[in-house]
Amino acid sequence: MPVYEIPVIKLSVVKDSNFHSKTKKINTPIDAAKVIQDYLRGADREHFITLALDTKNRIVNIHTVSIGTLNSSLVHPREVFKSAIITNAASIIIAHNHPSGECYPSAEDLEITRRLIDAGSLLGIPVLDSIIVSDDSYLVNQRRKPCGFYKTKLTGRRI
Repeated sequence: MPVYEIPVIKLSVVKDSNFHSKTKKINTPIDAAKVIQDYLRGADREHFITLALDTKNRIVNIHTVSIGTLNSSLVHPREVFKSAIITNAASIIIAHNHPSGECYPSAEDLEITRRLIDAGSLLGIPVLDSIIVSDDSYLVNQRRKPCGFYKTKLTGRRI
């Protein structure tokens, strides 16, 4: 009978860099939007990120899930929840930027948000919000209704 070698692995988190923010705890969707907007400011391609939060809604980490093109990024639930699982996050906020400056959600944005909310429910890691940012505006879901986005626009000033 043949004997097969099966790898035994260890998972670990390697800190890539630090991001300096004035906000550590997320009390409102606007707190999250400001952190995300500062993090993604000036990006020329679409970035899909997660904010992993602990049980007190303090930011555990920011993870860039995908860097796409000018108007799209490829996202799969497996990659979205990976950092949250490894770092024992209690919940996540998902976000991406629209380099065009328009924060209106596309049909794809709404569909991936629905899929990720469902995946988070299954994993026990709730998606608290889905946020779209540009350099001067942002849109937060606020989970009032499934994928019902609400817009706050602060054109012309930095938030």
